[in-house]
Amino acid sequence: MHDTFEIARRLSRATDPGVVLDGLEQLLRQYGATHILITGLPMPNRPIDHLVLRMSWPDKRREGAELSTVQPSDSVLLATLAAIRPFVWKSGTADIEHSELLEAAGGDRGDVNVLLVPVDDIAPFQASIICAGPNLGIGSEQLSGLSMLATVAFRRLIQLGVVSTDRPGDLSARERRVLELTAVGKTAADIADLLKISQRTVHAHLQNAGSKLNASNKTHTVVEALRYAQIKL
Repeated sequence: MHDTFEIARRLSRATDPGVVLDGLEQLLRQYGATHILITGLPMPNRPIDHLVLRMSWPDKRREGAELSTVQPSDSVLLATLAAIRPFVWKSGTADIEHSELLEAAGGDRGDVNVLLVPVDDIAPFQASIICAGPNLGIGSEQLSGLSMLATVAFRRLIQLGVVSTDRPGDLSARERRVLELTAVGKTAADIADLLKISQRTVHAHLQNAGSKLNASNKTHTVVEALRYAQIKL
């Protein structure tokens, strides 16, 4: 843990974003990571390529040639959205159906260890560190330290101007407020009265938010807004 805090202090003072990313990668490789993805997470139906900060993902299906892209719908990325803390799991062949990342890392040949580190306390921005490797191993204390380190690193990257906290598809401030009030049980009439707007405008904000979040109804919109860090309760 002490080493992790020392690394965090060094990264928080870095003036070169490459130093921040190198520091993260070196630590992850010490834990046995052979595949590393450090990326921001996109909003629904949005591309991810411009959010990827570092991707070192040898494709074992193609003699180790680097995987050049990642799909926003990859099940590993979606699992990160649902995570509230770092975790490791052993992925087998059954997990690769909806994940090219896992398949490329060797999941089609048997078990591969996967580490997910969500970064969700810089809301509404979200990011993730995803690693894989057959011998990847990390204890609970190290997981806690890595979570802190990831947040420090991304905050520094934001300060250096490499990462923007604004994501295409983010909800507007008014859309977030309407959803926050909806989430605590306020009706459209209540919200209209509180915000001094018409009920028609309330419904318009809900509809716009639902469209951005690819949600099917009001309840689904609130759930997705929470999942994508657009609102907090």
